Amino acid sequence: MVEEKIQQLFSRYPASIYGFTSISYSLYASQYQSALVFAVPYGEQLTIENYTEERFERGIKDAKRIIEEILIQIEEILNEHKVKYVIPSVAQSNEEELIAPFSFKYAAVNAGLGWIGKNDVVVTEKYGPRVRLSAILIDRQFVYGQRIIKSNCPDSCKKCVESCPYHALHDVKWDIDTLRNDMIDYQLCNQKRSLYIEKHGRKNACGLCMVACPIGV
Repeated sequence: MVEEKIQQLFSRYPASIYGFTSISYSLYASQYQSALVFAVPYGEQLTIENYTEERFERGIKDAKRIIEEILIQIEEILNEHKVKYVIPSVAQSNEEELIAPFSFKYAAVNAGLGWIGKNDVVVTEKYGPRVRLSAILIDRQFVYGQRIIKSNCPDSCKKCVESCPYHALHDVKWDIDTLRNDMIDYQLCNQKRSLYIEKHGRKNACGLCMVACPIGV
């Protein structure tokens, strides 16, 4: 019944992609059995030709708004059926390790939503990397998606790598055993984006490595 109601909910958001995965690999496994992970496309699917930072940030905000709507409704379903759940924080634990308590990216890969591109971002067949991820951990089993263990990016494609103004990407093709540091200098990326906090009141959205991706356009 819970899974059916969640399916009905997402039928009202046909642009979104969602799936379930076991979180037996996670530190949360002692409290919750599954993750519902979903991807909402950015409000505007920009390409490298029409990209501006302001438009990209606006598209992210549009996706965040829809995510908040969906999460509220999922909570209502789970509360109605007295199912234990938690919405993990999207925020990183600290500015040194830049790691969130629960990886939405790894959950998305395990749920079959996509793979990791050379820009260390989840790439979906439908939208490429131009999506916002969210997840909710649920103490119940579901029908799980087919785990993706290797990249579907073309071997020769380097568009995201070449688009990075800071040369933070290492041109490494992902598989399930690839480490984040093998793919990207995360500290450099974060440092350069953080230079705009005083100007924007936030980090620079810098989506060049995402809008350059030819998948989903």
